[in-house]
Amino acid sequence: MTEPLHINIPLQASERSASEHDELYLLVGECIAQSRSAQKKMYDKYAPAAYGIIKRYMYGNEDGAKEILNDAFYKIFTKLDQYSFQGAFEGWIRRIVVNTVTDHLRKSINHDQQHKEVQPEDGFTDSGSLGNLSYKELLQVVHTLPEAQLGVFNLFVFENYPHKEIAVLLNISENNSRWYLNDARRRLKEKINLLMKQ
Repeated sequence: MTEPLHINIPLQASERSASEHDELYLLVGECIAQSRSAQKKMYDKYAPAAYGIIKRYMYGNEDGAKEILNDAFYKIFTKLDQYSFQGAFEGWIRRIVVNTVTDHLRKSINHDQQHKEVQPEDGFTDSGSLGNLSYKELLQVVHTLPEAQLGVFNLFVFENYPHKEIAVLLNISENNSRWYLNDARRRLKEKINLLMKQ
């Protein structure tokens, strides 16, 4: 009598995602039940990516970035019962993190700059020289922007938010949002041109 043949078949993507979904469902339930070990597990798993998002906005401000990370995870843990398991959990976390960053930006935007409006000379700047910079060099230049300009630039370029949504998030007008973006582009062009001359 021969032994039955056992073939190891790797889990299909749907089976893997079902298993991951069950694991996430259990983790979220334990966090809602205030399990400290589950909260630590969730924090350890998702905090590095969240911190990476925050650092784009708060480059060079470690204390501010850590404060925002703590605020974001406080919101995540207190709103977990609102997560419907529709769509990626990472996307749900990202939205809370970005909203927490914009809460901080809204407080820090200088009121006298809020009244600046887009002028005809504030049109989009030429970005042709960007191709000559490495990604790392470009990020270093972007991180030199003032906080408000950096915030709007990040929301527009990396998060793909339209000016209407940025205006709501930051409690400014759409024209203010456009001014911050154009001022960021102008500053970036000046710094890039200086780099290219070196």
